Amino acid sequence: MTPETIMTIGQQALQLTLLISAPLLLTALAAGLLVSLFQAATQINEMTLSFIPKVVAMAFVLLLTGPWMLRLLMDYTRRLIENIPNTIG
Repeated sequence: MTPETIMTIGQQALQLTLLISAPLLLTALAAGLLVSLFQAATQINEMTLSFIPKVVAMAFVLLLTGPWMLRLLMDYTRRLIENIPNTIG
């Protein structure tokens, strides 16, 4: 196993992590921004008000993108397992 192989596997893992986390993080960012604008416009300063819209939006996005995320994880894991003989030998 060469250092280049290890770097490639690590790079692929980081890219996969970024791809999987991006929809949920962007959804939380957008929901938080919208709730903050609403709070600023109405001058309601309740800290717990942003929690429920974020959770609902993230659950909705997880329902939509969950199968895609799972497929990406399964493909990556399958590639890692199939390449074990190549990386060892």
